[in-house]
Order: sequence, then structure tokens, then C-alpha cells
Amino acid sequence: MSTGRKLFGTDGVRGKANVFPMTAEMAMKIGISAGAQFTRGKYRHKVVIGKDTRISGYMLESALVAGFTAAGMDVFLLGPTPTPAVAMLTQSMRADLGVMISASHNPFYDNGIKIFGPDGRKLSDEQELEIEKRIEEGLDAYYVTDEKVGRAKRLDDALGRYTEFVKRTFPHGQTLEGLKVVVDCANGASYKVAPTVLSELGADVVTVGVEPNGVNINRYCGATDTEFMCQEVVKHCADIGIALDGDADRLIICDEKGNVVDGDQILALIGGSWHKEGKLSNGAVVATIMSNLGLEKYLESIGAKLIRTQVGDRYVVEKMTECNYNVGGEQSGHVVLSDYATTGDGLLSSLQVLSCMVSAQKPLSEVAHVFEPMPQVLKNVRFADRASAEVTMNDEVIISAIKETEEKLAKSGRLVIRKSGTEPVIRVMAEGEDADMVDATVNGLVDQIKKVAGL
Repeated sequence: MSTGRKLFGTDGVRGKANVFPMTAEMAMKIGISAGAQFTRGKYRHKVVIGKDTRISGYMLESALVAGFTAAGMDVFLLGPTPTPAVAMLTQSMRADLGVMISASHNPFYDNGIKIFGPDGRKLSDEQELEIEKRIEEGLDAYYVTDEKVGRAKRLDDALGRYTEFVKRTFPHGQTLEGLKVVVDCANGASYKVAPTVLSELGADVVTVGVEPNGVNINRYCGATDTEFMCQEVVKHCADIGIALDGDADRLIICDEKGNVVDGDQILALIGGSWHKEGKLSNGAVVATIMSNLGLEKYLESIGAKLIRTQVGDRYVVEKMTECNYNVGGEQSGHVVLSDYATTGDGLLSSLQVLSCMVSAQKPLSEVAHVFEPMPQVLKNVRFADRASAEVTMNDEVIISAIKETEEKLAKSGRLVIRKSGTEPVIRVMAEGEDADMVDATVNGLVDQIKKVAGL
């Protein structure tokens, strides 16, 4: 993996809107640099741009349009659109690039820029490093003139195209008739399309988080705050709750009793179902180092295996592409089903869960609790900025404490401690057979990190 990136993290460029690097000026530079990098040949090049519902999306969208058109690319604006729809349309329209303006599950005051290549996949570390290098060296050489300047227009049927695409992934002959579904759209990018898809497949739909106002995305709703959705499921006697995040590339579900089902259980459900049907490519599911050991043991019990990658759904996708696996994802709810999509798609994945329910003719509480999770504790330590987190992670006291803890857990569990690629946070996760020991281990490391950092 390449190192040295200053703008890009594990999921594009992200930060507080109107603060470096998430400024209009930098967005324009990213547009020029990426446009120059993906402009080849003499045909009219094009980029599709989608966004979620954050108020800062208007500012960044205009800046990106300025950058791409200045580099000679034609721009197609999708408006509020899920991230997976951008990836899908990049491919189907044969665009040279796709861009999603979103900070995913972050609060409204953050924003981000995710870039997809012509294959609908997120850029590699090396490609992102090239974009950064071009910005650092200067962009004067990449401005075009005369008739080469790009044009911009709105694509009015973007959501319609995506709606039909997602519906086609639901098994032919099945229907959602008779099922009541609570769907929480996080006041984000899926607030129109998710209820439409579920309703058109026959479900009785109860909506949550479908009134975006620019500042309420992910606020007390969505995949990172599922309490209200769970309450609504119980209140309406629904069969399932589906919570998407701000850009709808991931999901968390809950059963009819209001119990949350995380990404690991979803991977086990879909992976196990596909394995039974002979559809699981190369007999493996791809997940990250954060996924529960219980998932690994379950897959082994059915004759499949778990392949782990570093954290970040694009690393999951890279491994899936490299080794021809077709089910992968993260505990946080990114689920990638490469038979259908090139990136995580919360709505598409929810349809596979619903298909499992329909096939089993059983309530979700019986279908989705696939394995018993190993005791696992995850805690975050938040810093004022990423630089402070970096300094703390490299402190000799912390390095020594991590080594001692890893040796202690070696036979009965494991430790994962890492800097977030999208926030100024250090994440500490441990799991093992002894729940009390796991809890004490994480708390001890968190206390040491805070002491060293002066928090």
C-alpha cells in the first residue's frame, strides 16, 4: 500500500466543511487534477457527480463542477443520490469518473469527496497519490481553453435508473407482500429511493428519516443511531427495520423484537445462504480485521472461510476483485455483493436479507442470529486533530502497551488498535473468550492513550 497521502484517507477526502481540506478551493483543485488524470483520447470525457443532503453539498458541488469543466470534462449532476448509485451510473453511462459528495455517517458539518474510476470502483491508493502530487506541483498546465472547456447538465432520471437496477437484484418470483418494513433513511441520500424500491416490491413501508433539511442528516437516526428505528419496529409491529447511513452505502437492521443485527451477522446470513445455494464464489467471505471471531468460526463450521483485510470497504473490494470473491463487507454494515455492485450498497443488501426471510418463511429473529458473537469491546478516543492521534500512536509507551496486550491475548483472543482514516480518532478493539478480561483490556489501553495524550 502506498503511503504519504495528505488529503485522502480510507474513504476519500473528508473533514469539516469550509476547513482544510474540505474547502471549495480544494474541491476545485481535486476536480482539475482528477479530470486531468482521467482525460485520455480525443472524445468528450464525462464525470457524474452525486451528493447527499448536507447543506455544504451545494458549495462543494459547484466547486467540483468548476474544476472538472476547467479540465475539459463534461459533468452530469445527479442531485441527492446514494453512493452506490453513483458507482452504478459511472459504469452504465461509460463515464470516465464518478464523484460522491458525502461524509457518510458523519455529522452534517462534515463533508467528503469519494471518487470512482470508470469501472465503478473507488480509486487505489496510488491513483489518489497521483491526484495529490499533481495538486502540489501546480495545475496551470491542465486548464483547457476554447471548445475544450466542459459543459454541465442535470441528469433527471438518475434515481429512476437506480431504482430499476436495485429491484432487478431481488429474486424473480419473490415478493415482499405481507411484510411490514420500517426503513430509516438517515435524512440522507436515500430518502426518496429506498421507500420507493421497498414499496414497489410489495412491502408495507413505514418511513423514518425522510425529511432532510441540510443539517439533520444522521442526527438521531440512520445506521449509527438505531434506537428510534428499533422503537418504531416494535410500535408498528413490523417484521424488520432497515437503517441506512447518510450516503446509503451501508446498513444496520433490527428484527421484529427491536434487536439490532450488525454487519457481521448480515455477512453470515447472506454468505451462508449463498454457500448453501452454491453461489458463494471460491467458498469465502471477505471482511476486515474488525469483524468478530464468531463470524470466522461460523463460516468454518459450514465449510467456508473468512478472508480478512485492513479496515476500509475499498480494501475489501480490492481483495474480492483480486481473488474473485463475491461477498464481503464490514462489521459496521458495508456489504459488498460483487455479482451486482462494485461498492457497498445498503439498499441492495437489505433486499438480500429480505429474500432470506421470504425463503425461510420465518421471523427475522430466527433467521438473522446466525452465530454467537465472541465477547468484543470497541472504544474510541477522540482527538482535536489527526496529527495528535498520529503522535500518540507513535509514542513509545503506547507501542509498548500494545505489544504487551497482544502477547496477553495471543492464545484466547486478539487486539486491534488503529487510527481512523476518516476522523481524528484512535479505535481500540479487543475480543476473547473472557468478557471481563476483554473489557478490562480495552479500558486499560484507553486510559493509557488518554494519559499520554493529556486528554
